Amino acid sequence: MIDPRNISILDYTYELPNERIALHPLAERDASKLLIYRNGIIGEDIYRNIARHIPVDSLLIFNNSKVINARMRFTKSSGGVIEIFCLEPHETIKEYSSVMNQRGSATWKCFVGGASKWKEKELVKQLRIGDVSVTIKACLVKKLSDAYIIQFSWEPAQYSFAEVIEAAGDIPLPPYIKREADKDDAGRYQTIYAKHDGSVAAPTAGLHFTDNVFIELSEKNIQKSYVTLHVGAGTFRPVKAQVMNDHEMHAEWIDVDIETIRRIREKKDHIIAVGTTSLRTIETLYWLGIKTILQPGNENLALGQWDVYEPGILQPDFTVEESLHSLERWLERKKLDRLFTQTRLLITPGYRFRIAKAIITNFHQPQSTLLLLVAAAVGDDWKKIYRYALKNEFRFLSYGDGNLLFIDQG
Repeated sequence: MIDPRNISILDYTYELPNERIALHPLAERDASKLLIYRNGIIGEDIYRNIARHIPVDSLLIFNNSKVINARMRFTKSSGGVIEIFCLEPHETIKEYSSVMNQRGSATWKCFVGGASKWKEKELVKQLRIGDVSVTIKACLVKKLSDAYIIQFSWEPAQYSFAEVIEAAGDIPLPPYIKREADKDDAGRYQTIYAKHDGSVAAPTAGLHFTDNVFIELSEKNIQKSYVTLHVGAGTFRPVKAQVMNDHEMHAEWIDVDIETIRRIREKKDHIIAVGTTSLRTIETLYWLGIKTILQPGNENLALGQWDVYEPGILQPDFTVEESLHSLERWLERKKLDRLFTQTRLLITPGYRFRIAKAIITNFHQPQSTLLLLVAAAVGDDWKKIYRYALKNEFRFLSYGDGNLLFIDQG
């Protein structure tokens, strides 16, 4: 087995011309091109016809996290602009909705553009929610090695943080989309099934799905379930370390109800993940189930970056049935109807997928953890897939085209 700690990210690169990065979505979501890879063979279609390429009785797993308007701009008294990009809640939380529903104040870990020029005690921004004038203040609490802790407060305090940030901020387009967000992005950089506020980047594989696509999937008895993984800005973080052992994988919050876990267990041989976030979530479920078997007294389940590669976790090799059933029993003992925790699962070549049989995803940046995940699924054929996509005018990254990759189960 490949030791993921020794993997060099330089082995997972390719030349991506700027003109191949999609700066805008297509007019129709499901008109995007779709590359299909199975058993070493590459085919091509569009998303509108994706049901034709998915086996009958499959269960598609979607991430229903909703992108928040995480980018806020504050104007200083001197006229200069400070940009604050909300990353994740700073305080310990038991569920994400409680954070988004906070009234009056909230404390977040943030990126700050122009931080060296922030001299005032607090920044102030005026906005309107409906017919009401609202004042939001930002106070710099602490500098971290990679970000800042910012306390937001607002008056009137009757509004939730979700309402305030919706009015105060802009949709956070990825850094490689080098333009300002416009009014169309507010709708197009969300999936049509987005439900739970919390992501600062879209689960972009789902951007291609429409009501008509869902109808066609249903007619073929292809079912769907939803998990929630709140996508962090770390998904865009380039791997700067020479080997993966020196790269710190970002943590992200997942939220999955017990009925979905049970449904995945029952359909375990027919699971397709829509997006890398959905895939990381369902694979995390397997490993957390293993932890409940090996450590039944564990009170707080979470998954670290290297946990799944440790011999004590890998052996013995439990089935999906055993693992997920144990996870369900653990939740029942604690009288919980859902699992809410963090995952830092890093999927690299050498990883053996336990639950996902295929993944629907976009084309990813060179030297990224997302490209490593693709290479884990299809082996060295990732090079063949990306060469084909570049040669055949596929559009890359968040607003680009995508692929349906059947995972090499060998």
